[in-house]
Order: sequence, then C-alpha cells, then structure tokens
Amino acid sequence: MKNITVIGVGYVGLVTGACFADLGNRVVALDINEERIANLNKGILPIYEPGLGEVVERNVKAQRLFFTASYDEALKDAEFVFIAVGTPEGVDGEADLQYVRMAAESVARVMDHPLVIINKSTVPVGTGDWVADIVRETQPSPIPFSVVSCPEFLREGSAITDFYSPDRTVLGSEDIEAAERVAQLHLPLRAPIMVTDLRTAEMIKYASNAFLATRISFINEIANICEALGADVKEVARGMGYDRRIGHHFLEAGVGYGGSCFPKDVKALAYMAQVHGKHPQLLHAVMDINQYQRRHVLLKLHELLDGLKGRTIALLGLAFKQNTDDMRDAPAITIGEYLNEHGATVRGYDPVAMEAALRVMPYLDVCANPYDLVQGADAMIVMTPWNEFKQLDMVRVHDAMQTPIVIDGRNLYEPAEMQKLGFAYRGIGRGYAVEEPAL
Repeated sequence: MKNITVIGVGYVGLVTGACFADLGNRVVALDINEERIANLNKGILPIYEPGLGEVVERNVKAQRLFFTASYDEALKDAEFVFIAVGTPEGVDGEADLQYVRMAAESVARVMDHPLVIINKSTVPVGTGDWVADIVRETQPSPIPFSVVSCPEFLREGSAITDFYSPDRTVLGSEDIEAAERVAQLHLPLRAPIMVTDLRTAEMIKYASNAFLATRISFINEIANICEALGADVKEVARGMGYDRRIGHHFLEAGVGYGGSCFPKDVKALAYMAQVHGKHPQLLHAVMDINQYQRRHVLLKLHELLDGLKGRTIALLGLAFKQNTDDMRDAPAITIGEYLNEHGATVRGYDPVAMEAALRVMPYLDVCANPYDLVQGADAMIVMTPWNEFKQLDMVRVHDAMQTPIVIDGRNLYEPAEMQKLGFAYRGIGRGYAVEEPAL
C-alpha cells in the first residue's frame, strides 16, 4: 500500500484518487473548495460519471479514501502527490496555469519530507520544469523532490473503465528512479508503460487529443461533401473503418466535438506552436470545421423552417456527449444561444445534465422527458447521442409536434425510416443534396 495525495477532485482527480484507492492504496483527495469537500464527505459527488459513486463509497467505507481541504493533513504521510487541477482556456487560447501554480506553491510550503510530484493535469510542454522551479523557489528549506509527468487519457462517460484498462501509461521525468516508482503504482493495470522525458510526455497528451479532434473534423468535412454528392457518410465511415490502418474510432459525423479537453487542448497546442514561430494550419482547420458544424445544423433548420421568431425548438440532449453532465463547450450552448437571440423558445431535455445546462443556458425551458419536450414543438434538434433516445416512439414524437421537423445532429435515426413516418428529416451527411441558404 502506498500513500497517495491527489490535488483536485474534478473529473480527473476524483476518478484517479478513487481508483488508486480501489487498487489498495491509501488516498487523500484534496480540494480548496471546502463546500465540495464537505459534500464528498456526505457522499455527494460534484460530477456525474457512471460507476464512480460506487467506487468512492466502497473505498470510503474501507478507509482507503479520504477527503480534506487541508494541505497539512493531505501531505502528512504522502509519498506521491498528483496535481489534477483544472487548466482552463486563457484569453488567447493558452492554458491557464494559475491553479497548477497554486498547487505547486502550496505543496512546497507544507512538505516536510521527500515527495514525488506528478503532473496529471493537461499542461503545456515545459510545465514540468516550471513546476520544479516553483517548488524549489517556494520551499522554506530545501527538501528533495522529483517531478513526473503522467498525462491522463480518461474519457468522460467511461472514465472508470479507461482507468482500469488503459491503452498505455505515459511517464516523463528527468529522474528515472522517480519515474520507475510511479510506474510501480500502475503495474496492477497491466498496460504498456512508456517512460520518456518530461517534455515529450506532455506533448504526447496534446498530440493525442489533437489527432482525435482531427479525425472528428475530417469525417465532418467528408459528411458535408457527402451531402453535396448524395453519398451516406455512415456507410463511408464504416467502409473506411475496416481498413486496419484507419480503424472505426472517432469517425462519427455530427454536430462537432465539445467538452473540457478537445476544444481547449487543440487551441493550446496551436498557441504553443504560434508563440514558437510555427504555423499550425491543420490545427486551425480542425477548429474551423468544428465551429462550422454548429452553424451547419442551424442552416438545415433554416432550410426547413421559415423563420425562428415565435417558434418552439426542442433540443434533445444538452451535454456535450452521452453519459456525462458536462456542459463545457457543449454544441447545445452555441445553438441554443442562436435560437434564443432570434426569438425562438428553446426547450431542452437531458437525462442528467439539465441542472448544469441551466447554469449556462438560463433561458432554457427544461422538460421532464422527451415527449414533453416535443409537445407542440416546431422542430427538434438531436444534440446528444444518449442510448435512450434511440428507443423513442417516433410515431408518438411525430404526432406531438406542431411541425414534424427533425435535425439529427448525431445521426441517431435512419433517413428513410424517418421520412416514411412523415418527418422532414435532415441528418449529417446522410446521402441527399441540399442547398443551404445564407444566414
């Protein structure tokens, strides 16, 4: 059993802490938000993540997982300290490292024995060296420590599975002995462990997310071409995916990516490139295509609906993806704001994200279920591909709507079936050519 401290109890920190405790370690999870810590001590989680509640409850009862707002308490017996705080987008697209700095300074002031400090947050290349400098400069007296980069690759909605069954663990450090100690923590996961230098490990995280975002924007560009040429992007993606060099993952056309990772990480990587004199044309194209996809959905709505003022538009799903309540950079926000600004009544339904949605979409008229959502609606836009939406009684949906218009931003339904039921239906790249009016 190792003594581990995790700083930050958001998606990454809470999952990391709970799962390391589940592997038999003693974990203290620290957050300076005292209300959040108080809620966790009552069993109230700050996020929705399938399976996480059970893991937290099991390890709290087993006295392997503890929550505190005190650095003194959290670092008392720690051997490893994971920094898993937020790195939000800055003014120019750069990563804002204020919370990383605060964590590093607080650790330096309180530590009274040697530590391995592990950057788990997604941070710009060079941050590991910067954290080491902060700790050295802030320590009241010199105490040995090492810094290791261990980027996370957790997907919201499947983070528990991703922790226990990772494709790889990436570790970066200038101290090979420290990296090997962190590698020992990860051995029970039985996944390849790659040890490299700090900057390379940090770059692996950004390059991975940028590549996945590129795949999404690529298939969306192909989808838009499919619409002009009468091809079906779902079949195109399926045919591409059988090629082992390509694979099936991240080839689902739709309304574009969102969330806390892809948007800010692609921007941050482009920013890093630009400030070092490089020209990240591909990254800018990825971002441009992603933003266009949201406009593309609205163009489809305009094609089928004459004007928005006084109309009722139903948003089916609000979170940026299924199995999460995360609204960060959710496409529903962009589309909802446009509809609201143009005089439409905007309704919304999501299985878990409605409370979070109201904080960023205060104009939203939330509904108790999908059938209330579409009652008397002039159009429905599918925003989130929750599995339960695939099982809706579409005859009931059709009969409840004022005008049976469906803009399927996630390609949940089959065009021929929807048209047979009497819907005016538009998916993304589903094999028909349309002329888009100017907004």
